[in-house]
Amino acid sequence: MRTPMLADLDPDQRPRERMLRLGADALSDVELVALLLGSGRRGASALDAARDLLVAHGGLAGLADAGPPALLRSPGVGPAKATRVVAALALARRFGTSTDRRATVRTPADVVRVAAPLLTGPADGRVVAVAGDRAARVLGAVVVPGASAHAAPFAVREVLAETLRRGGVTLALAHRHDPGDARPYPDDERAAAAVAEAAAHCGVRLLDSVVLAGDVWASAGPAPGGGAGWAP
Repeated sequence: MRTPMLADLDPDQRPRERMLRLGADALSDVELVALLLGSGRRGASALDAARDLLVAHGGLAGLADAGPPALLRSPGVGPAKATRVVAALALARRFGTSTDRRATVRTPADVVRVAAPLLTGPADGRVVAVAGDRAARVLGAVVVPGASAHAAPFAVREVLAETLRRGGVTLALAHRHDPGDARPYPDDERAAAAVAEAAAHCGVRLLDSVVLAGDVWASAGPAPGGGAGWAP
C-alpha cells in the first residue's frame, strides 16, 4: 500500500517536520532514508521510494553495503540521490573510527575493530590505514585513496601520506579478500614489508597488516603474528 505524497500529509506527520520537532531518533529508517532522497518518483512518495530501497537491499545493513551503481538501478534514484545516501552511510561508518582518541591499536583485534566498518561492501581491494600516536592511540582511520590490495607495486606512498597527514607515528593496515580466499596471499606479506621499510625511514612504525581471508582475520606482517611491531 502506497503512502500519500508528502505534500498531502498533515505537516506534523512529514519526516522533516517530525525530525525538527522530535529529533532524528524518533524517525524510522524509512523516514530517515526518505529525507536523504528528498523526493519520490512518479506515482510514489519519498517514503515509498525509501521503503522500496530498504526492501530491495534487505534493510539498512544491506543498504549500507550498496554502492552508487546498485542504487542507480532502483526506479527514480538518480546520481544525486544515490550519492547522498552512500555519503550519509559512509559518514556514519567513519564516525566511530575517526573521533575517539581514547581507542588504541595494541593487538590485531584492535585493528579489526577500528578498520572493519570501513571495509563493508564489496571486496574491491580497498585498503584501510589506521594512524596512531606514539602510544598507539587512534588518530584516524581512512580508506586510502588510490590504494588497492591487488595492485603491484603496492601504494606505499599513498599509505604513508595519509598516515603523516594525520600526524601518525604508528600505523596499521587492513584489507579483505574475496569470500572464497581462505588465507593471505604472499603479496600481502611483501606489501606489508615494503610499507614497514618505507615507514621506518619516515619515523613511522608499522604495527601490523591484517587481512580478512575467508571468515578469519590473519596477520600479514610486519612479522609473524605482528609480534615485532606491537611492543610500545
